[in-house]
Amino acid sequence: MLERIPMTRTGYDKIKAELDQLQNVELPKVLEGLAAARAEGDLSENAEYHGRRESHALLEARINAIRDKLSRAVFIDPSQFPKDQVAFGCTVVVKDLDFGDNEEFTLVGAGEEDYDTGKILVTSPLAQGLNGKKIGDRVEITVPAGKLRFEVVEIRPPE
Repeated sequence: MLERIPMTRTGYDKIKAELDQLQNVELPKVLEGLAAARAEGDLSENAEYHGRRESHALLEARINAIRDKLSRAVFIDPSQFPKDQVAFGCTVVVKDLDFGDNEEFTLVGAGEEDYDTGKILVTSPLAQGLNGKKIGDRVEITVPAGKLRFEVVEIRPPE
């Protein structure tokens, strides 16, 4: 069974807009360049044609991946989750028990992630480790880089 991808309507719309841009703007440009390169003659020694063909294949793969993601979307309403524990849509402030500094994460669905601003996918190992925790809970989370140890300091429900 295919895994469902949790997201809000906002995240879905953002991903859908990216798909529309790729299909309606980028793909026609790539196909036009491919046709122009094909028209230059001998395809066996035409590096531009082969490069354009590879660009077309990569773009088609990206489009198919986005279509797949949208087809497996399940809409989540963050306001339906408990306000006193870490859940989809909330912002959580944690104290790093190894370094002593505070970090802030917002658990978001696909299309809304922005790791530079602390918006992490709810399906990520970090978010999964924090999910369901309450203020004062300590957690040890195994991530690809090793183990992270946190204490939940604050939970802000979605706005």
